[in-house]
Amino acid sequence: MSMLGFQRITLGGRSMSTISSLFCLATKQLSVVGAARLWTVAPMIIFLFTTVTMGVPVSLVRMPTYPYLYGDDLVNVLKKKHAAGTYKSLVFYLEACESGSIFEGLLPNDINVYATTASNADESSWGTYCPGEHPSPPPEYDTCLGDLYSIAWMEDSDFHNLRTESLKQQYNLVKDRTSAHNTYTYGSHVMQYGSLNLNVQHLSSYMGTNPANDGNKFVEGNSLPSFTRAVNQRDADLVYFWQKYRKLAEGSPGKNDARKELLEVMAHRSHVDNSVELIGSLLFGSEDGPRVLKAVRAAGEPLVDDWSCLKSMVRAFEAQCGSLAQYGMKHMRSFANICNAGILPEAVLKVAAQACTSIPSNPWSSIHKGISA
Repeated sequence: MSMLGFQRITLGGRSMSTISSLFCLATKQLSVVGAARLWTVAPMIIFLFTTVTMGVPVSLVRMPTYPYLYGDDLVNVLKKKHAAGTYKSLVFYLEACESGSIFEGLLPNDINVYATTASNADESSWGTYCPGEHPSPPPEYDTCLGDLYSIAWMEDSDFHNLRTESLKQQYNLVKDRTSAHNTYTYGSHVMQYGSLNLNVQHLSSYMGTNPANDGNKFVEGNSLPSFTRAVNQRDADLVYFWQKYRKLAEGSPGKNDARKELLEVMAHRSHVDNSVELIGSLLFGSEDGPRVLKAVRAAGEPLVDDWSCLKSMVRAFEAQCGSLAQYGMKHMRSFANICNAGILPEAVLKVAAQACTSIPSNPWSSIHKGISA
């Protein structure tokens, strides 16, 4: 399919904020977070939106700057733009831990938005191309270079003829590869949401084509290699800090600094976990607290009934206990469950003050990072 009026607009770095993302979606000059391609097909727009982030939390998209982008805000903008006739159809690729919670119970099936996510609403996504794996990143990189889901769909797009491969065919291949061929020895459940009738369309409608692949025939079997190893996205930052520490020589000037960084990030994790657990016990008792915090709602239900309550809960916690930061976003479901149990943010503010007698001053503190909601 030949596309006229091709225009690519990319936001990256600190410009990729919640405000800029919603502005781009909410105006006629649509743009996109991460890598995107946008074509004008008068008078409508066909739009591909992809975002790749490490360790993104339940119910929101983590941005380089605060505040984060919550699922209700994103879907509400999409509904408004569909009602205004701004786009013809829109496709999302969303890589995040618990990324299904962005759309679960929220994204309608009648606004011409088709979304696939790296995981369902209650599991982590997985990083790969990490140090020590094959293929491994260049030696100067101490981090995982990608994630199973995003690498799977991008490498599939590089390999196949996009004029003949459909969104549904790619979804099935990506789902298979991301799940270690449905064994789940590592990996996650790739999901699809929204207007599933769009998945019969060819990928070329959204990505264009590579003429070099025009002769490639689609094969149902997964011809791309299996991943040799993967790392839970929640631990991807530990890979970086550990590699940085490990590679420095004993007695070198940076060794102690790297050790301090590693211990700080581990201490932050313990602080957040213990604080949330204690708040749950103070609110619901030591026996019921863990049950309430870890409860998972039925498929098809949104994470929370009152999104304003959820955002207020996050602000209350961070005001007393410090920033959740990337790792702490795993507890977003706990705050949602507290809201669903009818607890008011004011009550959480009081018990958080009891649970956290001071705000840590490490680099992950809300003193330095700001507030997530």
